[in-house]
Amino acid sequence: MPRFRYTALTKDNKKITGLSEAADKAALTESLKHQGLRLLISKQMNGLPIHLGGGKHKVKFRDLVIFTRQLSTMVSAGVPLNRSIITLQEQANDKYFKSAISDIGKSVEGGAALADSLAQYPNIFSDIYINMVRAGEAGGILDDILKRLATQIEKEATMRKKIKSASMYPIAIGTLTIVAFFGIMIFIMPRIAKIITDLGGANAKLPIYSQIMLGTSAFVQKNALLIIPCMVIAVFLLRKYIKTPGGKYKLHLLLLKIPIFKDVFIKIAIARFSRTFASLMSAGVGVLAALEVTGGAIGNKVIEAELKDAAQEVKNGKQLSDVLRHSQHFPLIVSQMLTIGEETGQMDTILVKVADFYEEEVDTLIDGLSALIEPIMIVVLGAIVGLIAASVMGPIASLSKNIGN
Repeated sequence: MPRFRYTALTKDNKKITGLSEAADKAALTESLKHQGLRLLISKQMNGLPIHLGGGKHKVKFRDLVIFTRQLSTMVSAGVPLNRSIITLQEQANDKYFKSAISDIGKSVEGGAALADSLAQYPNIFSDIYINMVRAGEAGGILDDILKRLATQIEKEATMRKKIKSASMYPIAIGTLTIVAFFGIMIFIMPRIAKIITDLGGANAKLPIYSQIMLGTSAFVQKNALLIIPCMVIAVFLLRKYIKTPGGKYKLHLLLLKIPIFKDVFIKIAIARFSRTFASLMSAGVGVLAALEVTGGAIGNKVIEAELKDAAQEVKNGKQLSDVLRHSQHFPLIVSQMLTIGEETGQMDTILVKVADFYEEEVDTLIDGLSALIEPIMIVVLGAIVGLIAASVMGPIASLSKNIGN
């Protein structure tokens, strides 16, 4: 959708400028009219589009944390918001982020709220970020909210880094195993088959596992040009499918059923829920709105759907703690802590403690899995190598012995 830079008049005849997205100039005029503004001048921009959610442009967690912390410090020191943003724009190293901050600064200078200006870049600023900033602006505690956001982003970055680090080893070993398998089947096994044929003849009797290995090699060698493209296409289609709402839901449902690993995914979801919900509650966001935003931040569509159902029950008059007490995925301790929070009015403080507890649990589980995965992968690779060696060397040794006799 086109983006317009505009100049408009407020009800008290004050000129303001800003950025907005609209289908055309008429739609822009109507949109501004609903905001109590009268369009004077507009110009369609040909640069970066406002709504880039899911685009290729990404901003590092570190850059976002620095921006958030510095903005919090400057706002707390009494520096005007538009001046703070301009200063931070000059300090940004990432060109795309610099351009985004520049647009945000111009939008704020034109009279738009910071939350609305940040919403122009949903690929940088999440719904949680925007909602918390909006609540901070409404409550006059923007500096405190920005500090909380920076802490939350750092915690999320640390958790992602641990998960990524733990998954790198099995992914690398798995990839190497697949490449080695095709290499052995296509280049090595045919030569070994020739040696066996030369020693024992075409009708030589071989163990069943050797026959399977040689048969697999012959099949792979004959159909390699078909198998490899099919595998690539299958992976591409699978990745495309799991990006759809239905595919993502089924993948997350599967992950929650895998023994051992399901505990990790559930605890990650609970840690994210607790910290995000606590942050939104402390910012003054209502329970229903907080549940809706938090559900999208958990990273699991199954639990997100469960929270949507919980929000509906809360809307009907039930306490959140009572609803989550019957949850399939939230442990009883979470509902008990929520009950205490509801009774004492300190839900945000208690949920932060829950988040800290489950983040430590996730760290322990991931470290344990990392230590467990390595020997398992070594045993699996050893078994594969042993099977190949047995299927190859056994017949050769047997045939060589027969020839000797």
